[in-house]
Amino acid sequence: MTQLEKARNNELTKEMSFVSKTEGMDIEILRKKIADGKIVIPASVLHPNLNPIGIGEGLKTKINANIGSAPNSFELKDELEKLDISIKYGADTVMDLSTGGDIDLVRREIISHSSVPIGTVPIYQAVVDRGSLMDCDEKDFLNGIKKHIGDGVDFITVHSGITKNSIPLVEKRLMGAVSRGGSFLLKWMKHNGKENPFYANFDKILEMAKKYDVTLSLGDGLRPGCLADATDDAQIDELKKLGELTKLCWEENVQVMIEGPGHIPLDQIKKNIELQKKYCFGAPFYVLGPIVTDIAPGYDHITSAIGGTLAAYYGADFLCYVTPSEHLALPDANDVREGIIAVRIAAHAADIAKGVKGAREWDDRMSRERKNLNWKGMMELAIDPEKAKEYRKRCADEETCSMCGEFCSMKEEKSDEIKQPGRRIRTD
Repeated sequence: MTQLEKARNNELTKEMSFVSKTEGMDIEILRKKIADGKIVIPASVLHPNLNPIGIGEGLKTKINANIGSAPNSFELKDELEKLDISIKYGADTVMDLSTGGDIDLVRREIISHSSVPIGTVPIYQAVVDRGSLMDCDEKDFLNGIKKHIGDGVDFITVHSGITKNSIPLVEKRLMGAVSRGGSFLLKWMKHNGKENPFYANFDKILEMAKKYDVTLSLGDGLRPGCLADATDDAQIDELKKLGELTKLCWEENVQVMIEGPGHIPLDQIKKNIELQKKYCFGAPFYVLGPIVTDIAPGYDHITSAIGGTLAAYYGADFLCYVTPSEHLALPDANDVREGIIAVRIAAHAADIAKGVKGAREWDDRMSRERKNLNWKGMMELAIDPEKAKEYRKRCADEETCSMCGEFCSMKEEKSDEIKQPGRRIRTD
């Protein structure tokens, strides 16, 4: 049985117990939210050595890091290094988006090495295995899902909300479909004159997911790729279909969450969260960014952190990181680190504002260490201690920083005088 089915049967699982303790949420409250579909625990029964997490209402905002090989870059050691960095710097989940080299090997090694939930996008498998998108048939797409589930992934992205009716809506856009999976399906439907196989065969996908309790992440294949396309008819039409599919998931006791935009102007973020919660009945919301301006290549970890903070504050439950290399290149290990830290800051800032249990206490502890000029304590509490320590090396004075030096407001002065080189200034 799935976590959802067990929760509905008033059964408490070891995964629920683990999440309850790590989150500080009463286990009965947690169980009820899982039963209601408001929280998911992505934990395949085939993934050993997993530390389960909860995603959803009332829990800390979770973050995801994307890794994976590309057609021109497919070193397994590089992806395992990115996995290690992701876990080290605080990613709650990792998605393997590999499209180059031996993607089966990469995926299986990532799963076996990972203590955090692993997600994938199985449509890539179908295209890589067949060698050509247009040569794929419905069976190829479903076999990709079957292979990933059988390998032990904890959640999968399936772009089931795109249909043939989406095509004219996408054609009105400035940038069309920027989701790789979404664009694949649109091209396939146009070429074959058939319905989206992930929509037409959704019952089969539910059957496969239920077998090993794999959470479905219903993908936003029509997410806006620029501000001009934000919150348009194509995006909202897909979102409504995802709401319909959410109810089908719940009917079959399959855990489900919804993926969201994308590039969204700051003033539209609240509306987007409200629409998702309305159309998808409060299912956990997983957003990419959102990126709030289109002009900052090289800095999109910042543009997305701005949007992610607002999105999480208004109710998004799960933030996908964006790295500095977004729109430019395959992220390297340092890009992964920068992206994770940026999105963790965004998630934490939102959790403080939402009053999530334990969030503010971290900041208050840091404030006390700053008050006491306890640099060791500050380093231990920093979200990225290594970077903080590198900056600290610039200071010759062990007590203060090189910005204020003797004028440090926290430094206790025994005298009522402020010292300056060569003279003294009285404060009375």
